[in-house]
Amino acid sequence: MTQAQEFEKVLSASDTSVAAFDEHKSAVRRVQHFLHSTPAAVPLIVLVLSIIIFGITIGGRFFSSYTLTLILQQIAIVGILGAAQTLVILTAGIDLSIGVIMVISAVIMGNCAVSYGLPSVVAVALGLATGAACGLLNGLLVAYMKLPPFIVTLGTWNIVMATNFIYSANETIRDTDVDTQAPLLHLFALSFKVGTAVLTLGVIAMVALVMLLWYVLNHTAWGRHVYAVGDDQEAAKLSGIQTKKVLVTVYTLAGLIAAFAAWVSIGRNGSISPSAAVTDYNLQAITATVIGGISLFGGRGSILGTLFGAMIVGVVSMGLNMLGADPQWKVLLTGVLIIGAVAVDQWIRKVSA
Repeated sequence: MTQAQEFEKVLSASDTSVAAFDEHKSAVRRVQHFLHSTPAAVPLIVLVLSIIIFGITIGGRFFSSYTLTLILQQIAIVGILGAAQTLVILTAGIDLSIGVIMVISAVIMGNCAVSYGLPSVVAVALGLATGAACGLLNGLLVAYMKLPPFIVTLGTWNIVMATNFIYSANETIRDTDVDTQAPLLHLFALSFKVGTAVLTLGVIAMVALVMLLWYVLNHTAWGRHVYAVGDDQEAAKLSGIQTKKVLVTVYTLAGLIAAFAAWVSIGRNGSISPSAAVTDYNLQAITATVIGGISLFGGRGSILGTLFGAMIVGVVSMGLNMLGADPQWKVLLTGVLIIGAVAVDQWIRKVSA
């Protein structure tokens, strides 16, 4: 008993302080952590700075409601395609075919409604189904055949483009024919005023889609699974996530969104031209996604950043046009922004390393 009491005395006299492992973070380290936890912050900062710089350079004309809403109208299609590309890149993949999927979906809609005389609702449904089917093919090849996404979508890009030209015989469906026989295809061209600003339904559709996908990615189990697959597919599989199912769903949804972009593009462009397949819509979508802070390594980024990235490209393009600059300056600045975005992403990723 006496020995126990002596032992207790020793304990009571011992040091009771707890070891502290708190790391003193420098200002740079704190910024790094903030940007890592808020991936949309970088593109938002760049967007605000771009608006301020062009606003100071050009003056009040740049801040007019007409200019700002025109920028939104011009990026609507790229913003929607960028949303589709974002889903794929978050899984550490890439889809080189969404641009031509959009074009062939528009051609299907136009031919079904104008050439075949089907009801506009049926034509739209068939166009959406075409896009989803193309995305499903990509997903099955990536998930079950274990083929690299770059190779798969490069192949389907060629297949879909050739099919587009063969099926359509490269014949353009005129704006007047669409307006007369299938006005539903021009739905997203409808505009309305908010004060002095004029917005189209296409712009509203882009913003609504991005907000819906933001909610799904951040507040549903499926969204968390998408990030998990992109971060580490093997670890996600071991944790019970059906990685193949997630990949197939992502690529199918990307194809469906590309077909939705086709519907919006008909409203934006008026006519339906198969030759639009040669336009670099896909490159523009990837540009918006990368500038928007979506990591090409997968598993990190916010779809809100993609919207900001598309707006950055739109602001730069509009600002340079208003300044009367050589169009090649837009290409140059876009390249600088892409390299800068990847460099910042690499710097931010060191936080989690």
